[in-house]
Amino acid sequence: QTGDPRALFEALRLGEVIEIMRREGLAYGESIEEDLFPGQGGAVWEDAVARIYTGDRMEERVADDFAAALGDADIGPAMAFFTSDRGKKIISLEIDARSALEDEAVETAARAAVQDLPATRLDRIESFIESNDLVEQNVTGTMNANYAFYEGLAEGGALLPGLTEDQMIADVWAQEPEIRSDTRDWLMAYLGLAYQPLDAAAIDAYIAFSRSPAGRTLNRAIFAAFDGLYNDISRDLGVAAAGFMQGEDI
Repeated sequence: QTGDPRALFEALRLGEVIEIMRREGLAYGESIEEDLFPGQGGAVWEDAVARIYTGDRMEERVADDFAAALGDADIGPAMAFFTSDRGKKIISLEIDARSALEDEAVETAARAAVQDLPATRLDRIESFIESNDLVEQNVTGTMNANYAFYEGLAEGGALLPGLTEDQMIADVWAQEPEIRSDTRDWLMAYLGLAYQPLDAAAIDAYIAFSRSPAGRTLNRAIFAAFDGLYNDISRDLGVAAAGFMQGEDI
């Protein structure tokens, strides 16, 4: 291996991304209760969700999987890009925007603001999304996580008897168009907000890096690291939710 994966993990500030994901996860836990067992979970469910979203455990898991996914790749070019002033600024803007979007009012405004972006800016954001295969990767990740949640419900005994694996897969696939549409809209809102202060040259440089072998390797490693975590969390949430759906104390 050329370079230290942990140093790259730190340069990308992935620990902070995981902390935002943890907060998003706690909010998601509330929506699971509202959908599946309204008013039944209380503090016991909150504790169960908080245990599943343990920050240290999540960070350790992602860091290990990230290093494994990078394998023996040369991470020098990625380190050079993300430790430069421009790279640091990009990471900072991405994290600030992701954090801001936790507020529903900000997300609504950011989604609306996309309509007013100049065509050249829209084109650049779409090029960035395409260069990093962000729609496909996120749609696949979400669908896999949704399937893992069903597996967890099944494992916990909360699914209808006789519900087959094929039916679970069909149900997940039925959600695909909505997931795809929402993913694209969210990405446009997020990147539109994040890159607002960046000039065209900075975005073009980021797109060029994303299309380079180093950029593609990094992108694959990030998705591999987070997808594994998401699937495990979703399965654990499904198992935990199953207990509450059946009125058991966990």
